[in-house]
Amino acid sequence: MAGVEEGNKPVLEMVQAEGADEGCITFVLHEEDHTLGNSLRYLVMKNPDIEFCGYSITHPSESKINFRIQTRGGVPAVEPFRKGLNDLTDVCQHVLNTFQARVKDFKGQSEAMD
Repeated sequence: MAGVEEGNKPVLEMVQAEGADEGCITFVLHEEDHTLGNSLRYLVMKNPDIEFCGYSITHPSESKINFRIQTRGGVPAVEPFRKGLNDLTDVCQHVLNTFQARVKDFKGQSEAMD
C-alpha cells in the first residue's frame, strides 16, 4: 500500500497476483474517476514498453478505479505508472500556465480599451 492521507484512508494501493512478476500490477486509486483514469491511461499507453494498460470503475457508487498495467521486457509496472503521473502533472501545469497567461493578456487588453 502506498500513500495514506488523514484518518489512515489509503489513496493508492498496489495489487499484485501471487507469483506474478513486477510487470503486471493493478493500482487501486481511491477517490478518483474517469477524469484521471482516461487521461493517465492515454499517457501510459504512449510508452513502448507497455503491453496492456486499462482501467475500470468498480461501481458507480464507489469513487475508486482499478488501473492495470502490464509491461514488456521485464520493466516494473511502477515505472511507467510513475512516469504517466509525472507527465500528466506536466500537461496540467502547461494548461494552467497557458490559461493564466491568456487571462492576463485579456485583462491587459480590456484595461487598455477603457
